[in-house]
Amino acid sequence: MRLCVVPCGFQKIWDKNPHAGPTKARDAYIGNFARTCIKYAEKFYPDSYVILSAKHGFLYPDEVIPENYNVTFKDPKSKPISVEELRKQAEEKGLMKYNEIVVVAGSDYVNVVKEVFRGKKIVAPLKGRGGMFQMIAAMKQAINSGREL
Repeated sequence: MRLCVVPCGFQKIWDKNPHAGPTKARDAYIGNFARTCIKYAEKFYPDSYVILSAKHGFLYPDEVIPENYNVTFKDPKSKPISVEELRKQAEEKGLMKYNEIVVVAGSDYVNVVKEVFRGKKIVAPLKGRGGMFQMIAAMKQAINSGREL
């Protein structure tokens, strides 16, 4: 069984529409990279993907995010969720049942996921694909062709 983990994003719906109110995770992140990662997950893992938020942890696509925030794994001062808390969440949400974790994200997220899911097979299909624009292009090509990276 495979679980896909995609990143949240810096740009959120509240940046565009401050009155958006509570929003489902799949709709909250509006940046090009995050949107493309979510589209990729919805194409290839429609029933087995989560969004990893540095503030909220593992979010199912329909989980509601109450409001805007600015927390990142890149800045410890922003107080991102800890690996220990993520492990606890993964247990509570039944994510530990998966034996393969596909991380469709950049290296910061891959590294966090490796810590959380120690002992599991971790696959990072975007690794070595260059910068953000090259990764987006590769995901779009995969989506259009129907072939996973």
